[in-house]
Amino acid sequence: MSGDSSEAGSARRPHPVRFDVEYPDRELNRVGTAFRLILAVPILVVLSSVGGRAMHLDEGSTEVVVSSAGGLLFVPPLLMLLFRRKYPRWWFDWNRELLRFVNRVIVYLALLDDRYPSTDEHQAVHLDFDAPEDRTLNRWLPLVKWLLVVPHYVVLFFLDIAAVVVVVVAWFAIVFTGRHPRGSFDFLVGVGRWHNRVIAYAWILVTDRYPPFRLTP
Repeated sequence: MSGDSSEAGSARRPHPVRFDVEYPDRELNRVGTAFRLILAVPILVVLSSVGGRAMHLDEGSTEVVVSSAGGLLFVPPLLMLLFRRKYPRWWFDWNRELLRFVNRVIVYLALLDDRYPSTDEHQAVHLDFDAPEDRTLNRWLPLVKWLLVVPHYVVLFFLDIAAVVVVVVAWFAIVFTGRHPRGSFDFLVGVGRWHNRVIAYAWILVTDRYPPFRLTP
Protein backbone atom coordinates (compact mmCIF):
# COMPACT_ATOMS: atom_id res chain seq x y z
CA MET A 1 0.00 0.00 0.00
CA SER A 2 2.76 2.43 0.90
CA GLY A 3 4.51 1.76 -2.43
CA ASP A 4 1.32 2.54 -4.34
CA SER A 5 0.86 5.74 -2.36
CA SER A 6 4.43 6.78 -3.09
CA GLU A 7 3.99 6.22 -6.84
CA ALA A 8 0.72 8.14 -6.83
CA GLY A 9 2.33 11.00 -4.95
CA SER A 10 5.19 11.10 -7.44
CA ALA A 11 2.72 11.24 -10.33
CA ARG A 12 0.91 14.17 -8.73
CA ARG A 13 4.06 16.20 -8.13
CA PRO A 14 4.78 18.82 -10.81
CA HIS A 15 7.56 17.72 -13.12
CA PRO A 16 10.80 19.68 -12.54
CA VAL A 17 11.02 20.49 -16.26
CA ARG A 18 8.33 23.05 -17.08
CA PHE A 19 7.58 23.88 -20.70
CA ASP A 20 4.72 25.80 -22.24
CA VAL A 21 3.93 28.14 -25.12
CA GLU A 22 1.34 30.92 -24.91
CA TYR A 23 -1.50 30.33 -27.35
CA PRO A 24 -1.71 33.26 -29.86
CA ASP A 25 -5.36 34.20 -29.40
CA ARG A 26 -5.21 36.60 -32.35
CA GLU A 27 -4.86 36.59 -36.11
CA LEU A 28 -1.43 35.38 -37.11
CA ASN A 29 0.70 36.82 -39.89
CA ARG A 30 -0.38 34.87 -42.98
CA VAL A 31 2.42 36.07 -45.26
CA GLY A 32 5.02 35.34 -42.59
CA THR A 33 3.55 31.87 -42.20
CA ALA A 34 3.55 31.19 -45.93
CA PHE A 35 7.27 31.99 -46.20
CA ARG A 36 8.31 30.77 -42.75
CA LEU A 37 11.15 28.50 -43.91
CA ILE A 38 12.75 31.31 -45.90
CA LEU A 39 12.32 33.85 -43.11
CA ALA A 40 13.87 31.47 -40.59
CA VAL A 41 17.18 31.13 -42.44
CA PRO A 42 18.99 34.02 -40.65
CA ILE A 43 18.08 32.82 -37.15
CA LEU A 44 19.02 29.26 -38.10
CA VAL A 45 22.45 30.53 -39.13
CA VAL A 46 22.79 32.30 -35.76
CA LEU A 47 21.69 29.18 -33.89
CA SER A 48 24.07 26.93 -35.79
CA SER A 49 26.96 29.29 -34.99
CA VAL A 50 26.37 29.16 -31.23
CA GLY A 51 24.62 25.84 -30.84
CA GLY A 52 26.78 23.43 -32.79
CA ARG A 53 24.58 20.35 -33.22
CA ALA A 54 21.80 21.75 -31.04
CA MET A 55 19.36 21.84 -33.96
CA HIS A 56 19.00 18.06 -33.62
CA LEU A 57 17.84 18.25 -30.02
CA ASP A 58 14.11 18.36 -30.54
CA GLU A 59 14.27 15.40 -32.87
CA GLY A 60 15.51 13.07 -30.17
CA SER A 61 18.87 12.67 -31.90
CA THR A 62 21.84 11.27 -30.02
CA GLU A 63 23.94 13.96 -31.65
CA VAL A 64 23.34 16.10 -28.58
CA VAL A 65 26.58 14.65 -27.19
CA VAL A 66 28.62 17.85 -27.35
CA SER A 67 31.72 18.23 -25.26
CA SER A 68 33.40 21.23 -26.87
CA ALA A 69 32.53 24.91 -26.87
CA GLY A 70 29.23 25.51 -28.59
CA GLY A 71 26.19 23.30 -28.28
CA LEU A 72 24.77 21.75 -25.14
CA LEU A 73 27.35 20.54 -22.67
CA PHE A 74 27.03 16.84 -21.90
CA VAL A 75 30.44 15.29 -21.22
CA PRO A 76 31.76 18.02 -18.84
CA PRO A 77 28.72 17.88 -16.50
CA LEU A 78 28.80 14.07 -16.64
CA LEU A 79 32.44 13.98 -15.51
CA MET A 80 31.84 16.60 -12.84
CA LEU A 81 28.88 14.67 -11.43
CA LEU A 82 30.78 11.40 -11.60
CA PHE A 83 33.88 12.59 -9.74
CA ARG A 84 32.61 15.47 -7.60
CA ARG A 85 28.77 15.26 -7.65
CA LYS A 86 28.76 18.92 -8.61
CA TYR A 87 27.10 20.77 -11.50
CA PRO A 88 28.87 24.11 -12.10
CA ARG A 89 26.28 26.89 -12.23
CA TRP A 90 27.63 28.57 -15.34
CA TRP A 91 27.43 25.28 -17.24
CA PHE A 92 23.83 24.94 -16.06
CA ASP A 93 23.02 28.51 -17.15
CA TRP A 94 24.59 27.93 -20.57
CA ASN A 95 22.62 24.74 -21.17
CA ARG A 96 19.34 26.24 -20.02
CA GLU A 97 19.65 29.45 -22.04
CA LEU A 98 20.77 27.62 -25.17
CA LEU A 99 17.91 25.14 -24.83
CA ARG A 100 15.49 28.05 -24.43
CA PHE A 101 16.85 29.64 -27.60
CA VAL A 102 16.57 26.35 -29.50
CA ASN A 103 12.96 26.05 -28.37
CA ARG A 104 12.10 29.57 -29.53
CA VAL A 105 13.42 28.73 -32.97
CA ILE A 106 11.57 25.40 -33.03
CA VAL A 107 8.35 27.11 -31.92
CA TYR A 108 8.73 29.62 -34.74
CA LEU A 109 9.32 26.88 -37.32
CA ALA A 110 6.38 24.88 -35.97
CA LEU A 111 4.13 27.93 -36.52
CA LEU A 112 3.24 28.19 -32.83
CA ASP A 113 4.26 31.85 -32.78
CA ASP A 114 4.73 34.38 -35.57
CA ARG A 115 7.13 36.62 -33.65
CA TYR A 116 10.71 36.28 -34.83
CA PRO A 117 12.81 34.30 -32.30
CA SER A 118 14.74 36.46 -29.88
CA THR A 119 18.27 35.51 -28.88
CA ASP A 120 17.62 36.45 -25.24
CA GLU A 121 13.97 37.36 -24.50
CA HIS A 122 11.64 34.51 -23.55
CA GLN A 123 8.74 35.79 -25.70
CA ALA A 124 5.83 33.31 -25.66
CA VAL A 125 8.01 30.28 -24.93
CA HIS A 126 8.45 29.28 -21.30
CA LEU A 127 11.03 26.65 -20.40
CA ASP A 128 12.40 26.35 -16.89
CA PHE A 129 14.01 23.90 -14.50
CA ASP A 130 15.87 24.49 -11.27
CA ALA A 131 19.63 24.22 -10.88
CA PRO A 132 20.56 21.00 -9.05
CA GLU A 133 22.15 21.48 -5.67
CA ASP A 134 25.54 19.92 -5.07
CA ARG A 135 25.47 16.23 -4.14
CA THR A 136 21.73 15.84 -4.80
CA LEU A 137 22.07 14.08 -8.17
CA ASN A 138 23.02 10.44 -8.43
CA ARG A 139 26.72 9.97 -9.18
CA TRP A 140 26.38 6.92 -11.46
CA LEU A 141 23.02 7.42 -13.15
CA PRO A 142 24.36 9.84 -15.83
CA LEU A 143 26.36 6.94 -17.29
CA VAL A 144 23.21 5.05 -18.27
CA LYS A 145 20.53 7.71 -18.64
CA TRP A 146 20.97 7.79 -22.42
CA LEU A 147 20.14 4.08 -22.47
CA LEU A 148 17.21 4.30 -20.05
CA VAL A 149 15.37 6.74 -22.34
CA VAL A 150 15.44 4.43 -25.39
CA PRO A 151 11.68 3.73 -24.97
CA HIS A 152 11.10 7.47 -25.20
CA TYR A 153 13.05 7.63 -28.47
CA VAL A 154 10.74 5.03 -29.95
CA VAL A 155 7.60 6.88 -28.92
CA LEU A 156 9.00 10.27 -29.95
CA PHE A 157 9.90 8.93 -33.39
CA PHE A 158 6.23 8.38 -34.13
CA LEU A 159 5.17 11.56 -32.36
CA ASP A 160 7.60 13.55 -34.50
CA ILE A 161 6.14 12.07 -37.68
CA ALA A 162 2.67 13.06 -36.47
CA ALA A 163 3.98 16.51 -35.54
CA VAL A 164 5.25 17.13 -39.08
CA VAL A 165 1.81 16.28 -40.46
CA VAL A 166 0.15 18.55 -37.90
CA VAL A 167 2.45 21.46 -38.81
CA VAL A 168 1.58 21.07 -42.50
CA VAL A 169 -2.14 21.08 -41.69
CA ALA A 170 -1.67 24.08 -39.40
CA TRP A 171 0.20 25.90 -42.19
CA PHE A 172 -2.85 25.69 -44.44
CA ALA A 173 -5.17 26.67 -41.59
CA ILE A 174 -3.14 29.78 -40.73
CA VAL A 175 -2.64 30.85 -44.35
CA PHE A 176 -6.37 30.65 -45.05
CA THR A 177 -7.87 31.63 -41.69
CA GLY A 178 -5.10 33.41 -39.79
CA ARG A 179 -5.60 31.11 -36.78
CA HIS A 180 -3.73 28.10 -35.44
CA PRO A 181 -6.23 25.33 -34.49
CA ARG A 182 -6.11 24.95 -30.72
CA GLY A 183 -6.02 21.14 -30.81
CA SER A 184 -2.99 20.99 -33.10
CA PHE A 185 -1.32 23.77 -31.09
CA ASP A 186 -1.67 21.84 -27.83
CA PHE A 187 -0.39 18.65 -29.46
CA LEU A 188 2.76 20.33 -30.77
CA VAL A 189 3.42 21.97 -27.41
CA GLY A 190 3.01 18.56 -25.76
CA VAL A 191 5.55 16.97 -28.10
CA GLY A 192 7.98 19.79 -27.34
CA ARG A 193 7.40 19.30 -23.62
CA TRP A 194 8.16 15.59 -23.94
CA HIS A 195 11.39 16.28 -25.83
CA ASN A 196 12.59 18.83 -23.30
CA ARG A 197 12.02 16.45 -20.40
CA VAL A 198 14.04 13.72 -22.10
CA ILE A 199 16.84 16.16 -22.91
CA ALA A 200 16.92 17.52 -19.36
CA TYR A 201 17.11 14.00 -17.93
CA ALA A 202 19.43 12.20 -20.32
CA TRP A 203 21.61 14.85 -21.95
CA ILE A 204 22.02 17.94 -19.81
CA LEU A 205 21.61 15.85 -16.65
CA VAL A 206 19.82 18.45 -14.50
CA THR A 207 17.29 16.02 -12.98
CA ASP A 208 17.16 12.38 -11.95
CA ARG A 209 13.38 12.16 -12.27
CA TYR A 210 12.52 9.86 -15.16
CA PRO A 211 10.47 11.57 -17.91
CA PRO A 212 6.79 10.62 -17.89
CA PHE A 213 5.16 9.13 -20.97
CA ARG A 214 2.70 11.96 -21.51
CA LEU A 215 2.22 15.19 -23.45
CA THR A 216 0.56 17.09 -20.61
CA PRO A 217 2.30 19.12 -17.87
